[in-house]
Amino acid sequence: MDLERQLQQHFGYESFRPGQKEVIQTLLTGKDVIAMLPTGTGKSICYQLPALLSKGTTLVVSPLLSLMEDQVQQLRSEGIKSVIAINSFMSKGERETAIRELHKYKIIYLSPEMLQVAFIQKQLEKLSISFLVIDEAHCISQWGPDFRPDYLKLGQIKKLVGNPPCLAITATATKQVQEDIRSMMVLDDPTYVIYSVDRPEIIYRVEHCETVQSKIERIQQLVESLNGPGMIYFSSRMWSEKIASLLKRKGVQRVAYYHGGLATEDRLLIQQQFMNGQIDVICCTSAFGMGINKKDIRYVLHFHYPVELESYVQEVGRAARDGRSSVAILLYCDEDRGLVNMLLEREKLSDEQLRLLLQTVKKQRTLTLRDEQMIVNQTECNDISWRTIRYHLEATGVLQKEQVNSFSVDAVFLRIREEEQERYQQKQKNLELFLRWIRTNACRRERLLLYFSEELKNQPMVCCDNCGAILEDFYKTNSTKESIILIPWKETLIDLFGQADKVKK
Repeated sequence: MDLERQLQQHFGYESFRPGQKEVIQTLLTGKDVIAMLPTGTGKSICYQLPALLSKGTTLVVSPLLSLMEDQVQQLRSEGIKSVIAINSFMSKGERETAIRELHKYKIIYLSPEMLQVAFIQKQLEKLSISFLVIDEAHCISQWGPDFRPDYLKLGQIKKLVGNPPCLAITATATKQVQEDIRSMMVLDDPTYVIYSVDRPEIIYRVEHCETVQSKIERIQQLVESLNGPGMIYFSSRMWSEKIASLLKRKGVQRVAYYHGGLATEDRLLIQQQFMNGQIDVICCTSAFGMGINKKDIRYVLHFHYPVELESYVQEVGRAARDGRSSVAILLYCDEDRGLVNMLLEREKLSDEQLRLLLQTVKKQRTLTLRDEQMIVNQTECNDISWRTIRYHLEATGVLQKEQVNSFSVDAVFLRIREEEQERYQQKQKNLELFLRWIRTNACRRERLLLYFSEELKNQPMVCCDNCGAILEDFYKTNSTKESIILIPWKETLIDLFGQADKVKK
């Protein structure tokens, strides 16, 4: 089969990027694949093209609703209409109709949580599944960033849909996380397609600030000076809103904030405006970025640093997808440590909450969705904590489907606390490794690759602050400012119609 011709026909690309063809060829032979390809290298093509070349349906498990919607819209814009994402963006009626008509679709996107719905599982059993794809597969590992308990059940889903060839794909996975993926998905002899996490076009820089106020002032200076578009990451919704408001007051008009607390419609609108060039700066939490395929992001700033290096690599990887140099700047001060420790603890319930939750479960004979919501409300437990505890209950046999079996509250309490402590200790270890990277005087790129068990073979001429990279190379130039003044009709058309790509053509 001429895969290049198929790529051109379906997606308009003349050649594959590194790793894509290797993954596609292996999948088409019927083998399982664990793939790690750098952020921005077109991971979605690795399963979208095989899906279109196969007779059956491809099931894609994706962690974010906005990521699903973005990929569905991209495929439909390519003329591929037999694709759907089943999620909460739909009304109840739309969702029920779509689930009954799953056989009409070539590619189906579902979240791991939605895959636990019994009615959806029954409908999937009726289909001929060509491939099972686990996007952002690092979420399977409890040691990786963005851990999602329902990812741990995907091995059962693979068996339910007839054990089709499986592609588990991600941008960041240590050796330990890769082994977790293989084990949890019950992949006997997978082919590993592992590429370097290195992005030579991204220049790394870390700056120490004495106080939070000096960080705020430095963010303002950077946004005013750096050539955009750009992103600023925060660990709190409040801070993303606060800095966006401050930048607007200082004259940065095309700026917006984005976090999980916004209404769905607002999130989609802001995302689309940023993609179309109507917004230059996004102040966001980690809820923004995964799957965002904007080619020309020139800088990624971190007002707060994440809790592990994997998340940092994922986030700075939004930049430089057009292959041109971009800069990643992390700001930190001593006061940040308190916020980071709070983030590490946020999923953990107090002893009183956990005991109340287990006692409430013990009183139930069955556990329906309504019962679960009642328990979450009564114990003031967040959804992530509840899903993690539910997974423990299922793993110990306390909960079988909706049936609650007899159990000792004290015994289950101790087991959950032991596993929580093990995970917390690993998180602290990952944080300490990241802090060493932040404080190092050695080459940042070299140390980053070492974390992922890689060696730096070809150091780019412009590498990082410790290797002499000059930030001024990324500042706005007079010619940039003049071009905006000389060609105002482009900006006007973009603002009116949001057709940035058409204007460029």
